[in-house]
Amino acid sequence: MIVRGAVLREMGLPAPYAESRPLRVEEVELAPPGPGELLVRIRAAGLCHSDLSVIDGSRPRVMPMLLGHEATGEVVVSNAPGFAPGDVIACAFVPACGTCAPCTDGRPALCEPAATANTAGTLLSGTRRLTTPTPNQPPDATPSPGTAPAASGSPAYVHHHLGVSGFAEHAVVSARSAVKMDPALPPEIAALFGCAVMTGVGAVVNTAQVRAGRSTAIFGLGGVGLSALLGAVLVGAHPIVAVDVVPSKLALARSLGATAVVDARDADAVEQVRDATAGGAEYAFETVGSAKVLEQAYAATHRGGTTVTVGLPHPSQSFSVPAVSLVAEERRVLGSYLGSSVPSRDIPRYVALYQAGRLPVDRLLTATVGLDDLNQAFDELAAGTSIRQVLLF
Repeated sequence: MIVRGAVLREMGLPAPYAESRPLRVEEVELAPPGPGELLVRIRAAGLCHSDLSVIDGSRPRVMPMLLGHEATGEVVVSNAPGFAPGDVIACAFVPACGTCAPCTDGRPALCEPAATANTAGTLLSGTRRLTTPTPNQPPDATPSPGTAPAASGSPAYVHHHLGVSGFAEHAVVSARSAVKMDPALPPEIAALFGCAVMTGVGAVVNTAQVRAGRSTAIFGLGGVGLSALLGAVLVGAHPIVAVDVVPSKLALARSLGATAVVDARDADAVEQVRDATAGGAEYAFETVGSAKVLEQAYAATHRGGTTVTVGLPHPSQSFSVPAVSLVAEERRVLGSYLGSSVPSRDIPRYVALYQAGRLPVDRLLTATVGLDDLNQAFDELAAGTSIRQVLLF
């Protein structure tokens, strides 16, 4: 079938994206789902910094690629047990195989076949279901690494983004990426659970396992950071310090339960966090994807405390800490991918908490946009003027 979707053919085009237009709305051919796969009519897809990181080149991926990984939709065709046409699903961006060592150890976020597939831009099966005829390619388009040039008139692959490619009218996904959702949820809210909520709340609940009364600092207040804030409020952390450079985000954080806010532009921002947490936070979360911010989060953590990094920096970045502090102060530095989540377990729990009024993720929604508005919307995301914009079909 032919679908319209937002295809990225070149990373690193200059901002503003409304002018350089890295995302081009194209007609692409979507092949039918194979065994264990679903054809999904996409209803909504969130705009995430992980998408922006591919657009600006800080998260290198194979090109061309149809972006979008935080999506919800309705099953049209099912080739997998447990799913039927009409089911509403959210997509998790790690399509866990269920049989590799991390999966059987209860850590599907680290699924090894999924990591291979996501890096290669394929579905979990190793296949690609997206193609575009060679004549429709720009004349300067170059084949992706590992992909042979297409013969004249033959189809050329478009790669899948994290097994989802949700910036399109329809998508084929592995059933291992899909979690059933309550169809009563508005799609612009349902989409958020596949990445922002699962990653941010999961970092607090699963990775760090923050307990009630523990002091917490959150560096970066995008969709993931504010979800982490909601998670901290949920578990009863106290005090909760929110750190960002955007005043409107700091104000929102306070309204969501932060007991103190700190402008990261202040020269003494780390000291302010330490003062607000009686000498340092017991848990500090870095959600920006910056080694510099990670160092600040570590510096703001108390002796015996835990620093959790959730953001995805460029692979060339590294950070340094006083090595002796890891031993003498019993510090911990933890990575958190997908919120250390088990999507089939955690997404339904978080949805239930949202419906009970204990996890107000709807407060993260900034605006809904159309397919033709994506470039300008990513300008707003890059400028920090939005939290979660959602593409709505």
